[in-house]
Amino acid sequence: MGVLRIIGNILWFIFCGFWLGLGWLFFGLLWCITIIGIPVGLQCFKLSGMGFLPFGKEIERENISNPLNILLNILWFIFGGLWLSLGYFTAGILCCVTIAGIPFGVQCFKLTALAFMPFGAKVLAKK
Repeated sequence: MGVLRIIGNILWFIFCGFWLGLGWLFFGLLWCITIIGIPVGLQCFKLSGMGFLPFGKEIERENISNPLNILLNILWFIFGGLWLSLGYFTAGILCCVTIAGIPFGVQCFKLTALAFMPFGAKVLAKK
C-alpha cells in the first residue's frame, strides 16, 4: 500500500498538486502581510502539504462550531477560499474524465471541501 501512495503522490504533484499547493502558499503569504491575518496564513501553510501530497492523508474535522472558527472560515471563503475551492473542483472534474484519473478527482473533491472551510480541520496521516 505504501508504494501506491508514493506513486499517487508523484503523479498528483506532477499533474495538478504543484499548482494547487502553490495556491495555498500564495494565499498564506497574502494573509501573512497583515498582522491580524497571520493565524490564517499559518493554517494555509500547514494545509499546503495536503495540497502538494494528499495521498496517505485524511482530514479530521473538530471544533467546527467554535465561533472563532466560524468567523475565520467566513473571512477565508470571501478572501481566498472561493478561488482555491473552484480550482480544486475544476481539477476534480477534469481528472474524472478518465477512469485512471478518478482517484485523483476524489482527492480534488476532498480538498475542495477543505478549501471551503479549513479552520477546525486537522490533517492526519492514514495508518
